[in-house]
Amino acid sequence: MNEPRRKRGAERTSNRGPAAIPQLPLRRVTNPYPPMAMLSADQIEAIHQASMHILENFGIEVMSPRALSLFEKAGAKVDHASMIVRIDRGMVDQALGTTRSSYTLTPRNPVRAVHLGGNTINFTLVAGPPNVHDMERGRRAGNLRDYCDLTRLAQHFNCIHMLGNQVCAPVELPANSRHLDTYFANLTLTDKSFHVSAIGRGRALDGIEMMAISRGLSLDQMCDNPGVTTIISVNSPRRFDEMMAEGLMTMAEFGQSVAVTPFTLMGAMSPVTLAGALAQQNAEALFGVVLTQLVRPGAPVMYGAFTSNVDMKSGAPAFGTPENTKANIASGQLARRYRLPYRTTPGSASNAADAQGAYETLMALWGAVLGHGNLVYHAAGWQEGGLTASFEKFIIDVEMIQHLMEFLRPIEVNEAELAVEALGAVPTGGHFFGEPHTLERYATAFYQPMLSNWQNYEAWQEAGGLDTTARATRLWKKALEDHVEPAMDISVREALEAYVARRKEAIGQGEP
Repeated sequence: MNEPRRKRGAERTSNRGPAAIPQLPLRRVTNPYPPMAMLSADQIEAIHQASMHILENFGIEVMSPRALSLFEKAGAKVDHASMIVRIDRGMVDQALGTTRSSYTLTPRNPVRAVHLGGNTINFTLVAGPPNVHDMERGRRAGNLRDYCDLTRLAQHFNCIHMLGNQVCAPVELPANSRHLDTYFANLTLTDKSFHVSAIGRGRALDGIEMMAISRGLSLDQMCDNPGVTTIISVNSPRRFDEMMAEGLMTMAEFGQSVAVTPFTLMGAMSPVTLAGALAQQNAEALFGVVLTQLVRPGAPVMYGAFTSNVDMKSGAPAFGTPENTKANIASGQLARRYRLPYRTTPGSASNAADAQGAYETLMALWGAVLGHGNLVYHAAGWQEGGLTASFEKFIIDVEMIQHLMEFLRPIEVNEAELAVEALGAVPTGGHFFGEPHTLERYATAFYQPMLSNWQNYEAWQEAGGLDTTARATRLWKKALEDHVEPAMDISVREALEAYVARRKEAIGQGEP
């Protein structure tokens, strides 16, 4: 709300360079290959049984009186003194019987609809870092200007299908109402769906209402046609705090998407073994799924996984590790066992947009692809273990995502693609550069990278000798120059502005 409006439309085209950044067209991305089965059916069943034992005998702490009441009415064993809830496998099975195996989130531009489930894969902007970084200005606290610029980048690149929850925290704004400013930026600078903050009822409901305004819908209509999602982060081990529980219940009440995601770092918040961490993750995720269905049977819910490990020398979180990659694949098997859409995450512990950041992220991305993730959260811009949103890392990640998107395109085998006629026309020892089959296809035959440099050494030096990170700096600046704010009816914009003003006045110094 407080960030100055950028020039839009024709006013901005005069600043554009001679050529747009090459990128893949907007399309629904599907994964046509069979998912990798890292665990046998017997192993999956063993993890399931361990999870049921955790839920039935150890229980989950729920720090919300309203949630405790819902579980008690449904027949769970509730100890109000300790706030521990124990549910049996029958309650889990009943809840899974009302969940959906797939659903769609529709933003204000229906062309940008996000399909969750089946073999569809979607990628989101990084979410939640308190800091932001680029190579020219260095590391700094999150702020609204950077927030808006990173949001513009997400709109510019077609491979980013959805926004996460606050790409960086605008710390100069009041903590109790800054979500209103970020929702407004999401809705005006992009026409994509986004993740609302579910820290309590108020923040969740504000996001739902503002998306409804942008789509011209009532809350009742939004209940049957969801447009936003949230991530419910379980305070592992085995705790749902009051604010997260309230946010989950609010989203489910209004028919909006929830991804229940335990934060199971092996050796810290979960057992040091991968099997033990998966059993705990599975129990915590299923418990949250049950709660969504107690609120509203049929409420859209995802199986969320965020299992990685810590550095046992320092206790620091590690991401993009072999264990993290295996967890991404195995968690997909668990999600499919319960016929739930699957949310997963790549990541890196690197403090810079460097080789470590790239190879750790790509390791985890492969886990997401092989595990048939439907929502790949934090896919672009994650740096420093999630503490920083990086402009250069965003560009590097977009390049990697586009590589994977092209990898997922099936190989065509037909008469034209087999090129037998061309093979016969080129003599032995010849070349195909001038062959009509090549000339007809040369412009679109291969993926055209936006970041990779394929010049020889001498040409690369003459062009400035820029490495990948330096080229990424040029690209994010170019993308911001090229950004065009999506059109919005002035009456819708005014309605959103009025909502924000009204809610800020109502919140005052309190909590939403």
